[in-house]
Parts: sequence; structure tokens; C-alpha cells
Amino acid sequence: MTHSELSVLCKSCKINPVALTRFPPLESLLSSASGYSNYRGILNWCVVMLVLSNARLFLENIIKYGILVDPIQVVSLFLKDPYSWPAACLIIVSNVFILAALYIERRLAVGTISETTGLILHLFNLTSLLIFPSASVLTVTSITPVGGVLSLGTYTVLFLKLYSYMDSNKWCREIRQAKAKRMTRSYSCPIVAQSNGSAVNTNVSYPGNLTHRDMYYFIFAPTLCYQLNFPRSPRIRKRFLIRRLFEMLFLMQLLVGLIQQWMVPSVQNSMKPFQVCINMETLTVPNHLIWLIFFYWFFHSSLNFVAELLQFGDREFYRDWWNSETVTYFWANWNIPVHKWCLRHFYKPMLRKGVNKFLAQTAVFLASAFFHEYLVSVPLKMFRLWAFMGMMAQVPLALFVSRFLNGNYGNAAVWISLIIGQPIAVLMYVHDYYVIHYGTVEALA
Repeated sequence: MTHSELSVLCKSCKINPVALTRFPPLESLLSSASGYSNYRGILNWCVVMLVLSNARLFLENIIKYGILVDPIQVVSLFLKDPYSWPAACLIIVSNVFILAALYIERRLAVGTISETTGLILHLFNLTSLLIFPSASVLTVTSITPVGGVLSLGTYTVLFLKLYSYMDSNKWCREIRQAKAKRMTRSYSCPIVAQSNGSAVNTNVSYPGNLTHRDMYYFIFAPTLCYQLNFPRSPRIRKRFLIRRLFEMLFLMQLLVGLIQQWMVPSVQNSMKPFQVCINMETLTVPNHLIWLIFFYWFFHSSLNFVAELLQFGDREFYRDWWNSETVTYFWANWNIPVHKWCLRHFYKPMLRKGVNKFLAQTAVFLASAFFHEYLVSVPLKMFRLWAFMGMMAQVPLALFVSRFLNGNYGNAAVWISLIIGQPIAVLMYVHDYYVIHYGTVEALA
């Protein structure tokens, strides 16, 4: 096209001819310099490929083993005797420790007991929270492993909550004694209450928070860190609540079906002699899928359901852990309630006492390793420390990934550790459990 023809075209189309001769530099979409981030289609493609690739394994499982889903068998995991519910009774007894913590704080608030006496009583109460349920699970033969996990998990959550309750009220007394007008260390937020259809702000101040209503709201709230005033949502969204309830019921049935139909045969197949490494693939896929579904069921569906029911405003139960490029980023973002508790009551207090960051982080992993082992070994009534060692192995793994792997390589390393690490731990515990309780792994067949 000649210059005169270009001029005529530009006049007829009302286009500046300079715009046709000057083009800005453009990067390819798959180049990092392009700044493009909408890869939804590729993500959908990955999901479709994952489903199609695992459909073959699922069909082979059904052809080989038949339909293994049995609701009656699920009930037997919780109850040996239909007329005896020891795990449920154990959870009900936990109210004794909850009320003990409340009454200790009331006595401290009015000054009838000293701070030292109150600390001793609190420590005794917290220690009993861990010893009493574990002793009950180990001695009461009618408590099944699943019932033991549920009861010990409940008591572990109570331990963390009541420790935070003790610590936060202690800060309130310290500030009150210093004649401070605002509680700066408890991250207080106004409560949004309803009054004649309008929202009003009401702030609870110490010691007005030491009531049964306040205590039990905190116990059921989806958080581990106590506050005098939690952020509150203005109303309960019924549609949101129904969606979360439907997800909870559906995903629970899906989890049970996958465990019975896919996970159990995979474990049995992987425990055969000389087949552990060969059949690890058949175990990693169902284990990882079940773990992902459990994450969504618990951290999104269940916690949001409870939060909506209680009008609890803080819904940050997880962050983008799937983008983790370091191991420490994953552990800090996949379980936000536990992470906040560790920062507030464990990690930062150690830093204030002069402990360096590496030792403080190691101490956090050590505490986490203890509770992981506590929740596995006690219900199974055996002590092998596989979960403990798996958690402590995260410390050198975190150092290696942060030092030698960056970006996508670090993210891949985190995913590999999640996909491979858990099945290995499952195999170790299943093998030892059947050897101890049945004398041979042939009992798996």
C-alpha cells in the first residue's frame, strides 16, 4: 500500500496514520514479562485430565473388588456397642475443664486468689486436658480408633482455646492494673449486635467477659485465639448456610465412599511383600484426593457453616497455600487458626524472650509434631513416632527448599512432599497397627 493510499484509507476511517506505523512491544502470553495471569482454561484442562487419568484406576478397582461402600461398616468405626457411646461421653465430660477455666478466671478477677495460684490451677487444668482423655482412650477398650481421634481432637482444640483464654485474660489484668483504657494486645473488635433491626456496636470490657455465654461462644467459634470482642456479621445468610450444609453432607459421603472403595484396597495392595514401591502410585492418588476433599470439607464448608451460624465475622481460615514456594509458607497459610495461635501465644513470646527466629520456628514444629503424634498414636494404642518424625523432617526440608529452590521449583517441591509424604506415613502406621493387634499384615486381606 502506497503512502497516498494509506492516507485515503485513514481519512475514510478517521484513523490517525501515525497509529498504523507505530506499534508498542508486546510479549507472548506464556511469557512471565507479559503480566498475564488468567490461566483458568489450563486449570480446567488439568482437572479434566486428572479425572480422566484416575477414572481408569477407579474402574479397575470396581472390577477387581466390586462395590465396597457399606454404611453399616462406617457406624461400626464409631461404635462397638450400639448402647455404649464412650467417645461421646468423653467429649461431654470436657465441660468440666471448660467451667474450671472460667471459675479460675473469675477468682483471679476479684482477687480472691493470687496470680501464682491461678497459674498453677490453670496449668493443672490444661495438663489434665491432655492426660485424662488419652488415659481414657488407652484404658477403655470400647473406644474405637476413630472415636479416639474425634475425642482427642476435641480435647486438643480445647487445650489451645483455654490456653489462649488464660493468656488473654492475664493481659487484661495487667492492663487494668496499669490503668490502661484500651486492651491493645488482644486485637479486640466491636461486636455487631441487632437492636430493632439496626446494628449497634457494643464493646465488652474486662471482667464483664467472664460469663458462661461468652465462654461457650468462644468454645464453639471457629477460632483458637480468644478476644473480648470478636468481629461479627450483621445477619445469618440462609442461602449461604444451606450451601455449606449441602457441601458438608455431600463431601462427607464422598469421603467415606472413597475411603472404603479406593483407599482401603490401595493400602491392602501396597502392603503385599515386594510391592510397596510398585503400588505406591495406587496409594498416593486416592490419599491425596481424599486429603484435598477433606481440606475443602473442613476449612471451607464446615468452618464457614459454623461461622455463619454464630455470625462470626473472621472467615480467614486459609490462604493461598497452593501457591507455596517454600515449606514455611505452606504451614503458615493452610491452617490460619492454628498459625495465628502459634504466633500469638508461642512464637512471638519466645522472640520477646530473646530466642532467635530459627530456634523459635523449630520449637513451633516440635510442638506441632507432638500433637500430630498424640492424635495418631494414642487412638491406635501404639507409639511409633512416624508422624512426629514426619513433622520434624519439615525443618531441614524447609531449609533446603528455601535455599536451593525458588519459584515454581519450590512450589513443585512442596506439592511432592504433600503427595508422597502422607502415603508413606499411612503405610507405616497401617503396617505396625496390624502387626501389633493381629500379629500379621495378612489380616489386611
